[in-house]
Amino acid sequence: MNETEKSGQNPKKQTKRPLVLASVMLAMFMGAIEATIVSTAMPAVVADLGGFGLYSWIFSAYLLMNSVTVLIYGKLSDLFGRKPILTFGIIVFLIGSILCGFAVSMKTLIIYRLIQGFGAGAVMPIATTIVGDIYTKEERAKIQGYLSSVWGISAITGPAIGGLLVQYVSWHYVFWINIPLGLLSLAGLWLFLHEHVERKKHHIDYSGAVLLTVAISSLMFVLVEGGGSISWNSPMAITLFTVFAIALILFLFQEKRAVEPVMPLSIWKERSIFVANITSLTTGVMLIGISSFLPTFVQGVMEQTPIVAGFTLTAMSVGWPIASAVSGRLLLKLGYRITSILGGVALILGSAVFVTMTAETGPYWAAAGSFFVGVGMGLTSTAFIVSIQSTVSWQQRGIATAANMFMRNFGNTIGAALFGGILNNGLIRFFNQSEKKTGVKFTVDSTNALLKETDRSKLPDSLLQVLQNGLTVSLHSVYFVVFVFAVVSLIFILFIPKKEEMNTQELSN
Repeated sequence: MNETEKSGQNPKKQTKRPLVLASVMLAMFMGAIEATIVSTAMPAVVADLGGFGLYSWIFSAYLLMNSVTVLIYGKLSDLFGRKPILTFGIIVFLIGSILCGFAVSMKTLIIYRLIQGFGAGAVMPIATTIVGDIYTKEERAKIQGYLSSVWGISAITGPAIGGLLVQYVSWHYVFWINIPLGLLSLAGLWLFLHEHVERKKHHIDYSGAVLLTVAISSLMFVLVEGGGSISWNSPMAITLFTVFAIALILFLFQEKRAVEPVMPLSIWKERSIFVANITSLTTGVMLIGISSFLPTFVQGVMEQTPIVAGFTLTAMSVGWPIASAVSGRLLLKLGYRITSILGGVALILGSAVFVTMTAETGPYWAAAGSFFVGVGMGLTSTAFIVSIQSTVSWQQRGIATAANMFMRNFGNTIGAALFGGILNNGLIRFFNQSEKKTGVKFTVDSTNALLKETDRSKLPDSLLQVLQNGLTVSLHSVYFVVFVFAVVSLIFILFIPKKEEMNTQELSN
């Protein structure tokens, strides 16, 4: 088999790489903008449909299905090619988007978001894998900067587009805007990407897929709902953790005996891949801790507007693509390890800024910390993806890429549960102590008054100070743990092999 066939490209038809790249970036933009644009529209959606108690499940349903399916799609793309699997994912995503726009209640919207998430699981990993297929290692390092810029652009344009659509048209179009993007991406893929996949009978690992779905679903559900509608020590939580543990053990056993396993355990034996995946987990935990709670600090403690709070978070979306573009050059000059170490140092610097943040430091200090974290994420994530795709062959590139993205998603879910618990427990402790001194009883929900200027202005100075001090102390606990995860991330990065091992296919490029 020649090199072209190994890489999955059809030797008879020439793949038009710039147009395929544009199509891939469209697909990624469609998936990336979904989070920011929907977040902006949710107040209008809830006002129209009601059901505020189900608010979090609009996001959790999408996250659950995305995380459950991402590894399965990655494996299927290795078996049947990237184009048919990505096409399936985009079509399902578009069907879900159309249905979301027609939702008549929060419950139906949640069901349609499940469908959307089911398709979205294919978009990001396979789009990234296609780039790994059609570009060499040297080219790939530069192209990853373009892919990362998609996230930065979506983070900036998503809220603006969402706000305009909600204000001047209707929230329904927030979902329907995906349709032209998805159709253009599909057209580009089918016209300009030509694959040659060896036709043979495959032994699809159905048992592994089912066990993986059960394991991830049960764990993600309890992490999302734990501490809220489900108590951590309740029979429901214990049952879900037990189901996860049993399904995971059976899954690992199944993967050892499967002819074509959903998750080849052999790829985890590569030290560079193992380190990249574990570090993606820890950085995923960090990322959710910052993105979820930085606006709360800026609005509640610094008493800034939502626009200013958004600016501090947008700084991360600026630093990320800039660092990704620079990372491409650093990878070629310094290698994966040094580039990743520089990223790890940037993550620690950004986290240190958050630990030292006070009401007096102001939003520019918060934006600086956000920017450094973005730089760290850009350097590390680009280095990890290029390293992983250069370590495995075409036949494993899809699942290897998907596994890395799954670990970051998994880190986000763990972080959401972890930091939510830290914040709530910190507030409860502080308010219990303050009650002994002031005689005024506060609850966690009392902090809601800090997030709206009209409510905040009505509070007496003494009560305002108690609430702000409680929020400051609790968020500092969150950011201290974020800092710890940044240090742990750098420690893991130091275990990246000094001499990167490439597969023979990559060396021959």
